[in-house]
Amino acid sequence: MSTTRNRGSLPTSALDCHLSNAIWRRSRVVPTATISPNSVLIRSLSPDDIVVYIPNHIIVYRDGRDEKLVDCDTTPAGVDPSSGVQSKGVVILPDAPLSARLYIPKPQNHLVKKLPLLFFYYGGGFICGTAAEPNMHNFLNLIVAESNAMIVSVDYRTVPDNHIPTAYDNSWEAIKWAAQHVDGNGPESWLNEYADLGHVFFVGDSSGANIAHQMAIRAGSENMGGSINLEGIILLHPFFWGTTSVGSEDLDPAFIEYMEMIWTFDYPETCGLDDPFLNPAMDPKLLNLGGSKEFIYVAELDNLRNRGWYYKYILDQSGCKGKINVIEDKGVRHVYFLSDPSLESARAMRTNISTFINT
Repeated sequence: MSTTRNRGSLPTSALDCHLSNAIWRRSRVVPTATISPNSVLIRSLSPDDIVVYIPNHIIVYRDGRDEKLVDCDTTPAGVDPSSGVQSKGVVILPDAPLSARLYIPKPQNHLVKKLPLLFFYYGGGFICGTAAEPNMHNFLNLIVAESNAMIVSVDYRTVPDNHIPTAYDNSWEAIKWAAQHVDGNGPESWLNEYADLGHVFFVGDSSGANIAHQMAIRAGSENMGGSINLEGIILLHPFFWGTTSVGSEDLDPAFIEYMEMIWTFDYPETCGLDDPFLNPAMDPKLLNLGGSKEFIYVAELDNLRNRGWYYKYILDQSGCKGKINVIEDKGVRHVYFLSDPSLESARAMRTNISTFINT
């Protein structure tokens, strides 16, 4: 059975919260309660059959099977007929396995100079999604066409087969792999021919924005030998949290419980919601953040909204010297721009991304 739905497009269901909590008490394993994927689906399942139920993310059955509930569809790489953007899959580490999807603009757009290089990390709570998910693929086609940039969309490995820190380690391996192309003699021809490794950005949505932040910390902490110059990071509706409310947060206890449960599922060895991986304010390496500028997008109707604003605050308070800009879109929810790319706010976001990376 396959349930095909998109992140951020569904209403919160109190019924599913109660069902999820009931399963949790019975199984003593971490499920969670948040946006409902399908109430009928859950009613058809016995708690005896389920180890973990995370609405809008995953069901793990007692026999060891798991069923991911969103962003399950895939679309092939190739030439986008509307923009002429080309994409293809590449293998980075065969044994991991670790792969990526590369994007370049229509050929006549990049004959004069090499292109800004964006490393993109998809969201999905570290559980769902792939680099081949259709909405993500379409979004990146638009970014490439409108920004005249090249993208490495990293297909990092996800939970439950690969718990955190695998997603971070995979993402760093992809950066190191791309760094091999600094002299134009690496293993991938597109990177050799088109990528400007002196003009690099880390970008992600939701949990992918969390990864982009962590990659910037690593880039500022570890010696890359001058092979890659990180100019900045772009965080779209970043997945951050913590034990203390920030800003105007006054959230339903079920959502707070959800955050704790999903994070524990992602990272069983975590120290909790103030883990530096989840709460940047608790990271002693925060001042190592690489890049000279940060661009953060938040959404008015997103429960994670205040965390994006708080991210700017803690960077300002820490003495971060980079230029930090936050834009809040009104009347929209978490990662709305993936399912509704034609909205004026989504188009404005892409324009602002293009300006950010090209100036």
